[in-house]
Amino acid sequence: MAHFAKIGVGNIVEEVIVVSNDVAPTEKAGEDFINNIFNTKNVWKQTSYNTRNGVHILDGIPYRKNYAGIGYSFDPQIDAFIPPKPFNSWILDEQTCRWNAPIPYPNDENRYKWNEQNQSWDLVE
Repeated sequence: MAHFAKIGVGNIVEEVIVVSNDVAPTEKAGEDFINNIFNTKNVWKQTSYNTRNGVHILDGIPYRKNYAGIGYSFDPQIDAFIPPKPFNSWILDEQTCRWNAPIPYPNDENRYKWNEQNQSWDLVE
């Protein structure tokens, strides 16, 4: 099955749908098929269900860094889907197209949540 993300205003993903590989042997064929079905001229970009953090989980070729989700942005410069930024202080890792806290998550057995105001990881009790 092929997955396609509808790209809306501001390059934001508005919808993700699945079509048969038979009707979408290429991205262009899939986009044309979807627009024909819905009688639209929308922009659809193919996305890989098996790609996360710039890695294909089945050892295939990573495709557009991440599987697209509603609210993700599509960056045409790096041809990647990027999740929404969780906090203003977080920094985009352009290799994975994921957001990282400015301070690494503690490496112990405890659970933490990010405190944006204090710029720290707070212990969850």
